[in-house]
Amino acid sequence: MAHRYQAHRRRSGPGPLPGEGTIAPNGSTTVTPSYGRLRRRLLLTVLAVVLVAALVAVGVVVWSGDGAADDPADRAAATLPAVGEPDPVLAALSTGAPAPDPDVLATRLTPLLAAPALLGGVSAEVVDVASGQTLFDQEAGDPVTPASTAKLLTAVATLTTLDPADTLETRVVAGATPDEVVLVGGGDPTLSTTAPSLAYPGAATVADLATQVQAALPPGTTVSRVVVDNSLFEGPLTAEGWGPEDAPSSYAAPVTATAVDGARVTSGENPRSGQPGTDAGAALAAALGAPRATVQLGPAPDGAATLGSVRSAPVTRLVEQALSQSDNLLAESLARHVALARGLPATFEGAAQGVTDALEEAGVDVSDVDLYDGSGLSRLDLVTPDVLTDLVTGAADGSLAGTSAVLSGLAVAGYDGTLFDRGDDDPATAPGAIRGKTGTLLGVHALAGTVVTADGRLLAYALVANGTSGGGDPEEAALDAVASTLAACGCS
Repeated sequence: MAHRYQAHRRRSGPGPLPGEGTIAPNGSTTVTPSYGRLRRRLLLTVLAVVLVAALVAVGVVVWSGDGAADDPADRAAATLPAVGEPDPVLAALSTGAPAPDPDVLATRLTPLLAAPALLGGVSAEVVDVASGQTLFDQEAGDPVTPASTAKLLTAVATLTTLDPADTLETRVVAGATPDEVVLVGGGDPTLSTTAPSLAYPGAATVADLATQVQAALPPGTTVSRVVVDNSLFEGPLTAEGWGPEDAPSSYAAPVTATAVDGARVTSGENPRSGQPGTDAGAALAAALGAPRATVQLGPAPDGAATLGSVRSAPVTRLVEQALSQSDNLLAESLARHVALARGLPATFEGAAQGVTDALEEAGVDVSDVDLYDGSGLSRLDLVTPDVLTDLVTGAADGSLAGTSAVLSGLAVAGYDGTLFDRGDDDPATAPGAIRGKTGTLLGVHALAGTVVTADGRLLAYALVANGTSGGGDPEEAALDAVASTLAACGCS
């Protein structure tokens, strides 16, 4: 680009452009140095001056006084200047920011919640995080179908049941014959066929697993069969309340203990597979250089030697990914691990029970919660909006210890996740002021998360519309208008 610019720049005077030639009276050619050469000469001159100055300074120090080198003791006594604490990159919210006045808030929100797109009925709650005071309540205690905002329940249950630093292991063990290996699923659907993963930053890779297996097998071994052991998860592959079109689809897949790329047919794309376990086995076979190997489902031999193992990103990161991208399979897998940790079957029923029990143990009122899965894809799930705000508030004020990943996992309006293309254009409220977990089913639209008001007050909110009949965009826009009003609120 520099050469192109120089070749087309206009002359500023009658003389030649730098780099052009002129003819001297004796017929010889004189070339005016180019700008690049002039800059290089100038730079070299400056460097030379700096170097001389530095050498002089060193000479003054080293050869000061009677010409002898300075005493090492003097150097040891030298002290470095004091360095203060670094300023925070993100300033904390002001503790003196005023909370919205409930009456003013009701005046502003009530008409928005009566928007035509939401006339099926909206349940909503807004809570001041610092005080715990409910600022707005519209049927927030009534059970509603939460759609994917139910992932907030799974997220909190996961973080309070498992160690957030835990990882999920996928192993390969020796098969029944020398030419057979067994892929043992550990309930990590983020295992990646690409390095790095296109969908899950920090994910383990099939390539790494295959490299370990090849090193562990006797030299010259050719793998002709890959068995996939899915036995960690039990029961039906889809939940009660899921539609026949839900798995496989662009957003969900049958829930198995073994999968690659979130059960995507092609890494980085949305369509999911109807046979995640078999696909994972085929990916391992290809990585082992045996793409024609037979792939089948089956158990690993008892006591089989481990040939290789890889581990997922930490649970806290998996929770963030499940929330931000509203990843149904990842949420279901995490819910199964909650069940396993609590001694329950790794089924949809066991996962739902495990999540509910974990929340109750953490002090959340789940008396009106009824779950059938861990992702919110089931139309039979029931959750009250005040439970959603309780979870968000607890993660924000620290009363639900260890659950900060719930907040960092919320999508940022106008920036990332499922809210990357939603939010308003007001620079005072977007991006960053509004964060949320979305929820969408036919006739259900929801949004729950946090918002920072124009006054700098942190609020938790939950908005759930059931019985809507539009195409989706009007309902989302109506909910976004409520969240944006909260963000712009100087409602004190």
